[in-house]
Amino acid sequence: MAPSTLAKQSLKRKRAAQDDPAAPSTSTSSTTITTTTTASAKPYKQRVLVTSSRGISQRQRHLMTDLLALLPHAKKETKLEDKHNLPSINELCYLSSCNNALFFEARRQHNDLYLWAAKTPNGPSVRFHVLNLHTMDEMKMTGNCLKGSRPIVVFDHQFDDEPHLKLIKEVLTHTFAVPKTARRAKPFIDHVINFSIVDGKIWFRNYQILDTPSADALAKSTSSTQALTDAQARKVAQKEGMPHLSLSEVGPRFVLNPVKIFEGSFNGACLYENKEFIPSSQRFASAKLARAVKYRGRKDAQAVRQVRLDEMRPGERDDPLEKRRVFA
Repeated sequence: MAPSTLAKQSLKRKRAAQDDPAAPSTSTSSTTITTTTTASAKPYKQRVLVTSSRGISQRQRHLMTDLLALLPHAKKETKLEDKHNLPSINELCYLSSCNNALFFEARRQHNDLYLWAAKTPNGPSVRFHVLNLHTMDEMKMTGNCLKGSRPIVVFDHQFDDEPHLKLIKEVLTHTFAVPKTARRAKPFIDHVINFSIVDGKIWFRNYQILDTPSADALAKSTSSTQALTDAQARKVAQKEGMPHLSLSEVGPRFVLNPVKIFEGSFNGACLYENKEFIPSSQRFASAKLARAVKYRGRKDAQAVRQVRLDEMRPGERDDPLEKRRVFA
């Protein structure tokens, strides 16, 4: 039987290798190149465990659901029974193969919500006080993005000014930046997650990327009554030199007030503490004390007025048969 073409080619390679031993074979070189490329390109793996404590309200639970919809690389866990044993979340992350954690800590007494963002199992971890939260359902914004798509995470330039803000930026990047290799992630980008700093607080916004110019930019070039299609709007924007993309808010929106940064994951030494943060318990105690002082002053004024009225009355003879004495 005549040898096949592949057999002839392999025979030629062997003869060439025997003639020139210094020259490596094609199969060996290709294997070396493949191994080097694989070793240099390490996969970026990030998984986030999302859980909450007992006593979380309905709006707070909806906020957690909205964040889960934005994070295709996240895994939801059942509610934590003991909020005083937070380091046990590291074990849950280990069992779920997660290296990040988002923990919603609810305080039922004052209806407060605290958000923990941590790198497990070695830290660091950041504790935020969540303010002005609005879910997607109650906002009813016009923007919309596909569930599972990867976002562009944008940070304000002020995050590079302070060391603790740089650390917060890194933790938020690992949490909200969806890797390409995420199992449920879609292979495209259609929304932007923005973190900006205003008055020392971090504002969270989520926008959809539209392939049409904004209406505000086109209003300067066209009349308000003229309706343009998407193609016409792009032509007008290209003619005027305006950007052909625009943003439309999707939601949710909330404000994060940094409270403390710990060295470990849910424990460890305190690296940063916000001196301007006032807990809700202390704020309510101050308000209660102010109301008590106001009430005490009002009662003292009434007592002084009663004494003054008694002094102004003429002296009356004490009658033993008076009704208030008989029926006392």
